[in-house]
Amino acid sequence: MTEEGIASRVKNSTTAVLKGTGGIVSGVADVARDVTVTALKDAADIANAVTGTAASVISGAFGAVQDVGSGAINTIKGVVVGLIQGVGEVGVVTVGVISDTVRAAFKGTKDIGVDAAETASAVAEGVISATRNTGVGLTEAAVELGRSALQGAKDVGGDVIAIASSTVSGAAAGASEIGGNVIDAIRGTAKGIVKGAGELGTDIADATTGALSGAISGAKKLGLSAEDAASAAAQGALEAAEGIGESAVHTVRDVAASSVDGVKAVLKGEQDT
Repeated sequence: MTEEGIASRVKNSTTAVLKGTGGIVSGVADVARDVTVTALKDAADIANAVTGTAASVISGAFGAVQDVGSGAINTIKGVVVGLIQGVGEVGVVTVGVISDTVRAAFKGTKDIGVDAAETASAVAEGVISATRNTGVGLTEAAVELGRSALQGAKDVGGDVIAIASSTVSGAAAGASEIGGNVIDAIRGTAKGIVKGAGELGTDIADATTGALSGAISGAKKLGLSAEDAASAAAQGALEAAEGIGESAVHTVRDVAASSVDGVKAVLKGEQDT
């Protein structure tokens, strides 16, 4: 199946889902999964074929959103879930698959006028909820999600703090949806965000602030401790900063010591005095 054929098939099927009365997330996920499986099952090199397939599946789904004029956020989550599940049916889901999916989603939503922060939340929920029954662990997926979200932010020129916040909050929601460890998801996503910031030369303070803010808002939505969530995000950010350099470590510690959204994070081995 050509990339044009993939996009066309997904667009037609997603249009039917959006115009129907069933659930959009599950319906779009089914479409994306089925088309991904069909496109990849005869590929000589699945790993190399995923990038083009992901871009085509997402292009088709977002083309349907443009035509119908509604359902963007649910479509984003559904197509991410379906893509990852589809790859898992015919091959192995790797961090590279997550990266390809996240970045393709960011690029695609820019074309349909969806806010990058809203995109980040939906993508994060989709990625984390799709890790169930794949070869990628929740924490590993969360780290790559955070890192790729920062790359996606750069790709579309999005606000780093807003995207980091929405990504962590969405990851928490995704983990809760599958009965996963929400704190691990928060910590891993924050680690990936700061790691990505270091790789891209993005402001570490902004990335850390956004990660902590998302942890706090995500925890509050789920009825969990905002302090525990903020501390987990700070710990993940610190772990990434230690691999970047001394200046990054100081920056993360400074943000953690300050009050983000009225909540002060406590790093391991430190006490709130």
